[in-house]
Amino acid sequence: MFWQVTLKFLEGFGATCSVFAFTLIFALPLGLIISFGTMSRFKPLKAVMKTIVWIVRGVPLMLQLFIVYYGPSLLFKIPIGDKFVATIIAFSINYACYFSEIFRAGIEAIPRGQIEAGQVLGMTRFQIFTRVTLMQVVKRIVPPMGNEIITLVKDTALANTIVVAEIIYHAKTISNTIAEIWPLFYTAVFYLIFVGVLTLLFGWLEKKLSYYKV
Repeated sequence: MFWQVTLKFLEGFGATCSVFAFTLIFALPLGLIISFGTMSRFKPLKAVMKTIVWIVRGVPLMLQLFIVYYGPSLLFKIPIGDKFVATIIAFSINYACYFSEIFRAGIEAIPRGQIEAGQVLGMTRFQIFTRVTLMQVVKRIVPPMGNEIITLVKDTALANTIVVAEIIYHAKTISNTIAEIWPLFYTAVFYLIFVGVLTLLFGWLEKKLSYYKV
C-alpha cells in the first residue's frame, strides 16, 4: 500500500511541479511589466496598475481560482474547460502582482544618482536599466523573491479546489478510499524536499551574488 501511494503521489507531484514551473515562466516577466506600469509617469496607467495590484493582492488566491475557472462561463457562457489552464492563469496573475511589488521595491532602492550619471553619459533608459541597475536589482530582490517562490510551492495545493490532480488531490482521494488520514500527512515529505532544494538554490545564488556590493 505504501509504495502504491508513493507512486500515485509522484504522479500528482508532477502536476504540482508543472503548476509551479508554468506560474514562474509567466508570472516573472508579467510582474516586471506590471512594476513598470506602477512606476509609470503616466498617471492614468499608474493608477490602473496600482488598482489591479491592490485588488489581486487583496482577494484570496482560492477565490481567484474560482473566478477564472467559473467566471467566464457564468458571465459570458464561455467556459475555459481546462482546469490546468485556469489554474495557470489565476496563479500567474496573482503571483505577477506580488512579484511586481518586489521588482518595484528593488528598482526604486537604486540611488537616483546612478541613473542620472547614466543619462549624463548619454545612455538610454534601456541601457541604464540593463547595464547599471539590473544586477543591483537582482541582488536586492533575491531574498524576498525566494520567500515568495517558496510560498508558491505550498500554494499549488489550492489547485485541488477545482479538481486539478496534484499531490493533495491524490492524497484526499486515497484517504477517502482507505478511510485513513496518513496519506495527507505523507504529502509533507514531498513539499519539504521541494522547499529544501529551493532553499539551497537561493542560498547558493545569494552567495554567488555576494561579491556585488550595493
